[in-house]
Amino acid sequence: MLQLAVIRENTQKVLDGLAKRNFKDREDVVRQVIDNDQLRRDTQKILDELKAKSNTDAKKIGELMKSGKSEEATSLRASVASDKEKVKALEVELDTYEKKQLELLYKLPNVPTEKVPAGKSSEDNIVVHEKGTVPTLHGDALPHWDLIKKYDIIDFDLGVKISGAGFPVYKGKGAKLQRALINFFLDEAEKQGYKEVQPPIVVNEASGYGTGQLPDKEGQMYFVTEDNLYLIPTAEVPITNLYRDVILSEDELPVKNAGYTPCFRREAGSWGAHVRGLNRLHQFDKVEIVQIRKPEESYQTLEEMTTYVESLLTKLELPFRRLLLCGGDMGFSSAMTYDLEVFSAAQQRWLEVSSVSNFETYQANRLKLRYKNKDGKTQLLHTLNGSGLALPRIVASILENNQTKDGIRIPAALVPYTKFDIIN
Repeated sequence: MLQLAVIRENTQKVLDGLAKRNFKDREDVVRQVIDNDQLRRDTQKILDELKAKSNTDAKKIGELMKSGKSEEATSLRASVASDKEKVKALEVELDTYEKKQLELLYKLPNVPTEKVPAGKSSEDNIVVHEKGTVPTLHGDALPHWDLIKKYDIIDFDLGVKISGAGFPVYKGKGAKLQRALINFFLDEAEKQGYKEVQPPIVVNEASGYGTGQLPDKEGQMYFVTEDNLYLIPTAEVPITNLYRDVILSEDELPVKNAGYTPCFRREAGSWGAHVRGLNRLHQFDKVEIVQIRKPEESYQTLEEMTTYVESLLTKLELPFRRLLLCGGDMGFSSAMTYDLEVFSAAQQRWLEVSSVSNFETYQANRLKLRYKNKDGKTQLLHTLNGSGLALPRIVASILENNQTKDGIRIPAALVPYTKFDIIN
C-alpha cells in the first residue's frame, strides 16, 4: 500500500509511475485519496479541539459549583453534554473517512522504480541477458505431455478423475523427480543462508490483504467459504505474513526465509496451447525465498536473489534468460520484477519459471512491518521474494531438453537426490 505522505508530497511522481503501469484511473483515485485525506485531517483537528474544550469545561463545572455558581454550572454542564454528542458524531464521521481511505489506497498498485521501462505487455519486457546452450534434439523428440505418457510418470487423466483438469498425479520416477527438486532447492537455499520454514497452506483474509493478493486477486484464489480462508497461491503469503504487526530490531536483520509449499491458483480464463500439460496448473509445488531488508539494501538484494535463482538453473543445465518486466506486465504490489525463463527445446519457446520482486515498502505498509534503528526511530522495511523455484515448467524443461533415444537424462546435480540418472 502506498504511503499517504508519499502521495501528498510527491503527487506527480506517483501519477507518472502509475502511468508507466497504464493504470487508467490514476488521476481520479489519487485525487480522491488526497481530498479524502484532507477531509479526514480537518475532521480530526475539529474533533481534537472539541475534546480539549469539553475536558476543560468539565473541570470548570466543579469549580463553579464550589463557588456557588450553580446556574452557570448547570448551563456549562448542558454545553458539555452537547459537545459530547458532537464528539460521537465526529468520531463516526472520522471512522467513515478512514475506511474510505483504506478502500482507495487498496485500489492503487505500487509505483514502479525508475529503472522499470514503460510498456503495456510482455512484448515490452527487456531481455537483460541469456545464458546456457539450447540443446539440439533428435528428430523424434516429443513435448513433455507426450513424454510423460511414454514413460508413465505423470498422469493427467487420473488427476481429472480425482479432482479435475490441472491437477496431475505424479507416479514412480515422476514423483521421485518432484521430491528431488524440492529437496535440492531447499538445500541450496540453506547454503545461501535462508532459514527453512514450513507455513500453513491456507491463510486468513488479513494475510491476503497484507501481501497484496486481496483485493486484487481474489478471483484467482481458491476460497474455503465456511471458514473464510484462502488456499495460498504462493508461499510468499504465509511466510511474509509471519512478520505482520512486527517491529524488528536492527540486530534481527536481514530476514531470510525459504519454504516449500503446494500452491493453488484458479487460473480463470486460461486456455490454449500455451497452457498445455505442465505449463499451467491449478495445483503445483514451489520453493519460495523471502527477504526483509533495510530500504538502502533492497535493490542490491534483488540482484543477489536473482543471481542466486540463475545459479539453480545453471546447476540444472537449463538455458535461461533474465527479463526486466515493463510497468504493464508487473504484479500489482511490485516496484520492480525480474522474470527468469528457461528454453523448452521441444516446444521451441521460453517458459517462465521464476519471478523475483522488490516490493519496497508497499507490503510492509500494509503489514505494519517496521524496524527500530539505533536511534530508536521506527521505519518501514522493504520486502522481497522470488520463486526458487516453481516445479512444473522446470520439470517440463528437464524432460524435454534431456530426452535421448535411450530415455530422459537426469541433470548431474539431481542424481544424488533421485538416486537414478535416467528415466526409461
